[in-house]
Amino acid sequence: MNSLVTDTLRNVCSLVTDGTHDTPKSVMNGFPLVKAKDIAQGRIDFNTCQKISLEDHRKVIARSKPEKGDTLFVNIGASLGAAVYVNSTEEFSIKNVALFKPNPQRIVARYLYYLVVSPQFQAEITSRCSGAAQPFLGLDTLRTHQISYHQDKRTQRRIAAILSAYDDLIENNTRRIQILEEMARLIYEEWFVRFCFPGHENVSMVEGELGLIPGGWSVTTLDTVATINSLSVRRGNEPTHILYVDIASVSIGKIDNVQEISFIEAPGRARRIVKHGDIIWSNVRPNRKSFALITNPPQNMIVSTGFTVISASSVPYSFLYHALTTEDFTSYLTNRAKGAAYPAVGSEDFANAKIIIPSSELLSTFDEMAEPMQKEKNFLLEKNVVLNRTRDLLLPKLISGEIDVSNFDEPLSH
Repeated sequence: MNSLVTDTLRNVCSLVTDGTHDTPKSVMNGFPLVKAKDIAQGRIDFNTCQKISLEDHRKVIARSKPEKGDTLFVNIGASLGAAVYVNSTEEFSIKNVALFKPNPQRIVARYLYYLVVSPQFQAEITSRCSGAAQPFLGLDTLRTHQISYHQDKRTQRRIAAILSAYDDLIENNTRRIQILEEMARLIYEEWFVRFCFPGHENVSMVEGELGLIPGGWSVTTLDTVATINSLSVRRGNEPTHILYVDIASVSIGKIDNVQEISFIEAPGRARRIVKHGDIIWSNVRPNRKSFALITNPPQNMIVSTGFTVISASSVPYSFLYHALTTEDFTSYLTNRAKGAAYPAVGSEDFANAKIIIPSSELLSTFDEMAEPMQKEKNFLLEKNVVLNRTRDLLLPKLISGEIDVSNFDEPLSH
């Protein structure tokens, strides 16, 4: 039952199309317009999506309406090849993203998604790209692309069930991570932004450099409570191999990708050394909020000089991380950025940033609450790394038929 057949993508799908190529006007409250930038690591980030009006939404879905069970595929630009399985009934539109709607008579929806993200499909389809500066796969190319797949739908369901079990665990861990992050953020905002900390009723407000603050608190510059870019690779002491993090590998609050490369082949910007508790912030386009907290890094982890590395010295890193990732701090950096085409801030902008410092007792209390949350988050992140690695090892072997699944129980769904 592991036999493979070959056919075109068009023949196993009921529809292969793409989203709008127009530029609908943004609105404050409306329907999400999913673009390539909103698709990463097999997920849609609806928080980053542009919103469009009901009228524009209806125009777009008249051409291509994403529905649960579809696969979205980025067919243009730097992230070409990224894909996501639509596992929600939420209505949204797509722009410059291809849509594969599976034919249920030919192929199981989740199986199609795993086929699309398999190394074989990715290598074959991306080799057919046109355009040098802006890689592109047209609809004709996608529709006529030949794929090899298991003809037996019971086999498809078994493969989809095995792989989706990993993805479901990863998604569950990701939700738990988000809850932990939100809990710590809400406590920080309640205590240090709204000043509703334990015992605040008995503390008088006094005028400070940044307005009213609780008595006993102070306002200082970041460089008095942290060091900036303190460690760099020195000539003659270069590591043989490094785990390198560049600006493109960091999104809001997380490192999405780490490159394992030899130091002699690394970019010239691979110089900043990071240690546990460091905060990295991209100097370029700070409005994009490319920052992350470094926890338990390998000794050979190196980040780009395009980051500013902030190391807490006289306050807990748990407090400093939240202080440096608020909307106010992001606005401060954005307003300090220089350059029209390539707006960027410098290390001096971080060093001179004003920070409100609470009492040492309150700092300790916050750290006692936030640190266990961070440890649990790290544990879940590490579990996801293992789950991702295992799934990625299994996926090509299952899709290619190298692993026989005929003796596996057939799932109730998928």
